[in-house]
Amino acid sequence: MSTAPPTYNSANPGGPNAGGHIRAFSRFVLAAVFFIVASAVAHRAALGLVSRDWVPYVEQAMLVFLLVVCYASFGFVLDRQSHPVGEQGLAIRKGWVGEVGMGVAFGWAIAVVCVLPLVVFGGIALRFSFAAASFGWLMADAGFFAMATLALQIAFRGYPLQVAIRAVGEWPAVLMLSVLAGIFQAWLPGASHASMAVSITLALLLSMAYLRTRALWLPWGIQFGWLASRALLFGLPVNGMTNHSPVVQGDPVSALSLAGYDFGLDGSWFACIVLLAAMPFVYRATRDLSFEYNAPALIPGGIPVDMDAAARAQHESATRPEVPEVKPLVQILPAAPLAPLPLAPDLDLPRNTTPSPFPDGTSFSEK
Repeated sequence: MSTAPPTYNSANPGGPNAGGHIRAFSRFVLAAVFFIVASAVAHRAALGLVSRDWVPYVEQAMLVFLLVVCYASFGFVLDRQSHPVGEQGLAIRKGWVGEVGMGVAFGWAIAVVCVLPLVVFGGIALRFSFAAASFGWLMADAGFFAMATLALQIAFRGYPLQVAIRAVGEWPAVLMLSVLAGIFQAWLPGASHASMAVSITLALLLSMAYLRTRALWLPWGIQFGWLASRALLFGLPVNGMTNHSPVVQGDPVSALSLAGYDFGLDGSWFACIVLLAAMPFVYRATRDLSFEYNAPALIPGGIPVDMDAAARAQHESATRPEVPEVKPLVQILPAAPLAPLPLAPDLDLPRNTTPSPFPDGTSFSEK
């Protein structure tokens, strides 16, 4: 895994970590510039490879490829990441398909809640086309939305968000990228203040889903469900485009403010409110995932103890049959020779007087 990002100290931005913050921010700028360049390269390459009808599909697939490969190269070379693709948020981990499915369910539910007022207060005029070719293009459009939403997740919640977090902190980076998403939305034809608000709110929801799971699977599913269900199932415009579904075409006849006018629900203030209301539900649903992928790693301390060996030794001592204690044998050795008994003349001498060694009884001094 890559090294943990340095802690940002807003009170002392020029402290010892200032160099790391500057390097991280420069990598964020590099990643943002590369996204713009990669988008242009993918568009031009698609124009030269396929016919105009297939350009959007090939363009999004090539954009995903360029972003994954080049952002992984940035992570490997600049950040010394050992698994740069997985650390972008694309790790194939246990349950990742379920995370995508949960995200699609959330996105579909949000879209249904936004569509219900259109049905209740006026309705939606639907036109259907059941030709075999229409269903083929419907599958192609589903692939287009899958690739387009994945490219957006990689660009706004992949490597660029990682380096932005290292530069300015977690939630400041989220807010910065959310505002950038709103600015990109403002460039689209027919955009309004409501569309910018919806784009920023959706970006905040998707960023929260990423931070809770530390992967792109859940936010990818949410955005895909939010866009594809409106376009493919209800035939409603998405970002002002109305030709996404060849099977279903829907024209809302209710209040234009609820429908977002010609821009679609992406330009409706009601959709902005629904996205805000969805945040606590997503937060609650990701409780277990957040505990699994955000809980700090527990580092053991103290003296290492083999609990299995200790339990096994205790079990063996408790279940071992008792053996009678065998006392050691006592060996009786012969006694040491005693000193010779004193002779009768020696008994008359004082106890502290030593007998003379000379036959005549004289001492050394008398000699």
